[in-house]
Amino acid sequence: MKTKAVRIYGKDDLRLEEFELPEIKEDEILAKVVSDSICMSSYKCAHQGADHKRVPNDVAENPTIIGHEFAGEIVEVGKKWADQFKPGDKFSIQPALTYEGGPVGVLSAPGYSYKYIGGDATYIVIPKEVMERGCLLPYKGEGFYPASLSEPLSCVIGAIHANYHTTPGSYVHSMDIKDGGKMALLAGVGPMGLACINYVLHRDDRRPSLFVVTDIDQARLDRAASLYTVEFAKSRGIELHYVNTGAAADPVALLREISGGDGYDEVVVMAPVAPVVAQADAILAFDGCLNFFSGPSKPEFSAPLNFYNVHYASTHIVGTSGGNTDDMKEALHYMGKGMDPAGLVTHIGGLNDVIETTLYHTQIPGGE
Repeated sequence: MKTKAVRIYGKDDLRLEEFELPEIKEDEILAKVVSDSICMSSYKCAHQGADHKRVPNDVAENPTIIGHEFAGEIVEVGKKWADQFKPGDKFSIQPALTYEGGPVGVLSAPGYSYKYIGGDATYIVIPKEVMERGCLLPYKGEGFYPASLSEPLSCVIGAIHANYHTTPGSYVHSMDIKDGGKMALLAGVGPMGLACINYVLHRDDRRPSLFVVTDIDQARLDRAASLYTVEFAKSRGIELHYVNTGAAADPVALLREISGGDGYDEVVVMAPVAPVVAQADAILAFDGCLNFFSGPSKPEFSAPLNFYNVHYASTHIVGTSGGNTDDMKEALHYMGKGMDPAGLVTHIGGLNDVIETTLYHTQIPGGE
């Protein structure tokens, strides 16, 4: 079967091409891609080429299909998986995949590392590595775009679960956010910030009592406030504030005042900007966790951190890259319960738009 796909050959070298897919083996699946969302991770992949940790070194000779936030429909099932999947099943893919025997030095992932699977394609072959790791996830909801967006939502879910706190007098770490605690989301109304707000407000098992979302773009703050309202947050037991720190003479003082003076149990940083990281550090409460979510593109990125507080106030820092399969299943669970991720989407296009959208992602205002 022929497929049409956007493949990466190197830095800034993306090509939309038609080529033949191999016949599937008994441990593979043929599938049709219906939707794929594009985010900063694809932008970084496109500009870094083989320097990217997930892109193979020989990509110039063996190009891979890009796009890792995708969903679709199964077309043909290899004999090994016939008792679990059937043609017509809807699916999502967990791309955060590593496996023994994979490309050397690569954190293997669909959408970065494989010749025949990626989201920016019409048809794909789902390989045994995806199947054996349980990374082909059934989706039974309406449409397809929620299943595509389950991947970015899973990244947020993983980050929230990665927060931790300490138990005074012991070395026991308590994972996740404090139930009923105070949480701040800095630079928090980009697409991933919106996903985080959506998840925090809809979560069943634990929620903050105070949730402060900041940015310096009032228009983006207003859009976030219209999508995820203060009134809805209140119905969930959360006091929600949207704050333009760009308009504040002393953002740290303002944010600490909103917290009641004690600071925040969790501060999630959604932009790799040194002053924002410093601001996050300055508003941590005792035993507060600074969660550095947004991955910088420059390896030398750094920011000041108050180590006096690390020692005497038990503040700490954590970061994550992507979510795991359980996080993605949780994302699909909440979408199945009616949590709509449509607020993340601001542009819709076809396969012909992928190259330009990916290469110039930072110049396109909006979300996914």
